[in-house]
Amino acid sequence: MSADLSFYIVTLVVYATVAVIGCWGLELQYSDTGLLNLSYIVSVAVGGYTVALLSLGPPEDKSGTVVQEYFWGTALPFPLPFVGAVLAGMLISLPIGLVALRRLRSDYQAVAMLSIALIAAALVVAMPGMLGGGHGLYLIPAPLKSELGLRSDEYSWFYAGFALLLTALAAWVVLRISRAPVWRVLRAVRENPEAADALGINVTPVRLTAFAVGNGLGALSGAILAAFIGTYAPADWSYQETLILMGAVIVGGAGNRFGVLMGALLIPVGLTEATRYLPQFGAPGTVDALQYVVVGLVIIAFLWWRPQGVFPERKRTFGVDGNPVPFWDRTQAKQGAL
Repeated sequence: MSADLSFYIVTLVVYATVAVIGCWGLELQYSDTGLLNLSYIVSVAVGGYTVALLSLGPPEDKSGTVVQEYFWGTALPFPLPFVGAVLAGMLISLPIGLVALRRLRSDYQAVAMLSIALIAAALVVAMPGMLGGGHGLYLIPAPLKSELGLRSDEYSWFYAGFALLLTALAAWVVLRISRAPVWRVLRAVRENPEAADALGINVTPVRLTAFAVGNGLGALSGAILAAFIGTYAPADWSYQETLILMGAVIVGGAGNRFGVLMGALLIPVGLTEATRYLPQFGAPGTVDALQYVVVGLVIIAFLWWRPQGVFPERKRTFGVDGNPVPFWDRTQAKQGAL
């Protein structure tokens, strides 16, 4: 296998893990709790910038010369930058959630979230001393590359394995949530928040919890991407990226973890990669713009003809003991309710 082909495969694997983890986080908010988070890409950006700030060290070198412009930085050992990225993504959920989730109904929440995404991108570009402005942060150290002493191609495969390990960890988190009693609380809030409130469920903390966990997964996906490409800039987290992730959730099947995984492979990875092979035509940037056009048309088509997605949400059945019944156990399913 040639070095170019090897790196291409590794890149696809890493991008696939980034898309899958990001889509699972968005699905936890949208499918399980009914939160239309159009600022989701902000949490992804928080993860990317945090892993950079916790890896790059101070902005000045030993002689006091400023190498890059950012407000603060340190160099923590692996894996603390990734842990910090997840925590930062969850912490940023608190101020956003308290503003957008407490008093606003769902349609106003979506508008508020979109406004937050636009404001965040504008502030980062307008304040270069905070996070590098439009140029972003670069020369982000690759995790454990110097410690392992591997060649570039060997390290690429190591990082792909590390990204897959984090994907498995994210899968464990979302599956544990879907099999725990809290899943039914999330669905109650999604289906009828007024009825859930009447039953004694404190809706706002439930929404904030799902919001924080989903944003933590989004931050993890951003951290994986930033550490892999070695740079992170506003061009990597435009608000349209949320549209692509949302399209993956809708196409794969909102409420179906496997369906969302397949949607992540089809839309952010497959469709985006396919547009790279289109012949260049028209003004510069026309082909790149077609990516968002095609994603938008796919979303509209699925919402019109198959809103349940390729893999629809499965009806959950619970036994007399309150635990989920496996789909193959029809006898216990008949004895249980729901």
